Amino acid sequence: MSDWPRIQTVGLSGLLITFAAAMSEPANRAALSFRAAVDAQDWPEVKETSTSLVSTFLEVDLATTPAESMEERLRDLLQSKDWFSAPLPAGRTLWHVPTVYGTDLAPQLEEAAQVAGVDPDAAIKEISTSRVRVLTIGFAPGQPYTGELSETWNIPRQQGLTKSVPACALVVAIRQLIVFTNDTPTGWRHIGQTLFKTFRPDNPKPFTLAPGDELLFPAISRAEYDEIKTKDTSGLGGATHEALT
Repeated sequence: MSDWPRIQTVGLSGLLITFAAAMSEPANRAALSFRAAVDAQDWPEVKETSTSLVSTFLEVDLATTPAESMEERLRDLLQSKDWFSAPLPAGRTLWHVPTVYGTDLAPQLEEAAQVAGVDPDAAIKEISTSRVRVLTIGFAPGQPYTGELSETWNIPRQQGLTKSVPACALVVAIRQLIVFTNDTPTGWRHIGQTLFKTFRPDNPKPFTLAPGDELLFPAISRAEYDEIKTKDTSGLGGATHEALT
């Protein structure tokens, strides 16, 4: 019998349903799908829901709502289907984000390729055509952790720290890609540069992305990047998007 999923209380703040001990596509799928199912229940005790890489969190005031009653409902819902192979939630979006790879804008592409054991051209070809999912949002407002890339990119973080990479940088480690919200110190390698703002505080929808959305990072030239920078004032950096069914 599997030890997963597990239900735990988080102080008096709510309940955490965890689907695995480590990141995997099925566990992330389960977390996203289960959150959508909880939202559909519209339980009055649940103030808000969110997901991490492999967990779903329900904000519930456990000082006034007995944890046992919520756990019973959650167990019933968990037993209703195989969440690890459940369909992903509706309403997701596929984004195409133009990206410059390497050059002085993203100076760690060659280093990352070397660690991954591929040449830089092969690295660009694979990453620029890999369709990745927003696994979770975190660390900074609107900032996506996306994946999973192939095992080729199961590379560790750097042992040292890069003092700062710019906002909209595309970085890689542990089979994941991140687009940074702000100028940020990091141990992840800076392989691409976009103009795609994942947090637009003046927009009606400040977080551009949501967990479950998918992205492609097609390669563009430095000249194309400079043209987008001059002409695109939307904050999307030339990105286009379409609804996923």
